[in-house]
Amino acid sequence: MNFFTKYKKIFLIIGFVIISVAWGYILYILFFKTADITPTEKSKDDSEFISNLPNAADGSGNIIPDKSDIAKPSFTTTPIKEQEPDRVARGKETEITKLNDSPSIGITIDKYGSKIQYYNQDDKKFYTVDKKGNIKKLSDKVFHDVEKIIWSPAKDKAILEYPDGSNIVYNFETDKQVTLPKHWENFSFSANGDKLVMKSIGLGNENKWLAITNDDGSKSKKIEPIGVNADKVIPSWSPNNQSIAMYIEGKDFNRQEVYFVGLNGENFKSTIIEGRGFEPLWAPNGDRLLYSVYSTDNNLKPKLWIVDAQGESIGNRRTDLNMETWAHKCTFSGSHSLYCAVPESLEEGAGVFPELSEHTNDRLYKIDTNTGIKKLIAIPDGEYNISKLIISDGEREAFFTDAKTQTIHKIRLK
Repeated sequence: MNFFTKYKKIFLIIGFVIISVAWGYILYILFFKTADITPTEKSKDDSEFISNLPNAADGSGNIIPDKSDIAKPSFTTTPIKEQEPDRVARGKETEITKLNDSPSIGITIDKYGSKIQYYNQDDKKFYTVDKKGNIKKLSDKVFHDVEKIIWSPAKDKAILEYPDGSNIVYNFETDKQVTLPKHWENFSFSANGDKLVMKSIGLGNENKWLAITNDDGSKSKKIEPIGVNADKVIPSWSPNNQSIAMYIEGKDFNRQEVYFVGLNGENFKSTIIEGRGFEPLWAPNGDRLLYSVYSTDNNLKPKLWIVDAQGESIGNRRTDLNMETWAHKCTFSGSHSLYCAVPESLEEGAGVFPELSEHTNDRLYKIDTNTGIKKLIAIPDGEYNISKLIISDGEREAFFTDAKTQTIHKIRLK
């Protein structure tokens, strides 16, 4: 008894140490010791192990990823390959084929609807590209520094405009060239290509006229005096030969009125358009007119409309197509089938300042102009700003010029 009493404090200290060690070991087993990993839980390569711990959540309920929950890369694992673009347009990312490497302008399709014709700005010559991508000269003649090209409907000849104001008509089938007066501008071919309408801008307002001429520059004829309103006149020969130009008169900031000018002083009906920046495109039959305008109702972005533009029907069926793009980025394929390059997004004011759209990328849509039904045709597999769009006969291919590089490309539609 005396022995226990004598060494009581020592026994208490030893007991406390033993109990503390025991509790420490129990806590270690429960909370800190890593479980053994069997061959089914761990591969031979430690880097491939993925923890099964759930993610933690912060006070707001948002999930915070645990880094241990992310697989480490393995040098032996083959990366997953991204999905290839479709070779034929099906409304998704679509393969684009580049047809040439030189900056080009004046892209059009030949009278058979199969070959592309264009002007090469590097060597100053005209070329064709067939369905197989073969490039051939359309002419051996060199045309220095052509600025603008207006093709005839038959695509056998074109008006070539130069920076100094010079204009020529060149026939690629006969290799004949005709020089037109420098004070003639804003040309448009007649439906069969044998005549031209243009603005004759002489010295003084009294010498400014809307006029027509034969395609060789002969038998020119004054149609209407345009004087101080010359900048409001758009020469545009309709496919049905009903009118040769349009006169645009402002009504208010968001509205304009379009008057159609005939060859013989006809008193056609006019139509109201809902916006400014009027840009027209005739339907193939000349019975309807597609146009783009901008207004404050659409944050000054371009928007497509279509309206009847023939005889007593002028102004009827005016329809908002609800597409934010310009008419020059569209093309008809048949009477009611319209293809348009539509920017993925446009900044406010792009209609007033088109340069705001220079770096946008376009998608290809098809629109039924009778029903207004729209369909996404293709998302190009790259960054393309389409400045000129053409559809081949049978709607088998779409050809376009990229505004960023001025090179020509193709999309397979069928």
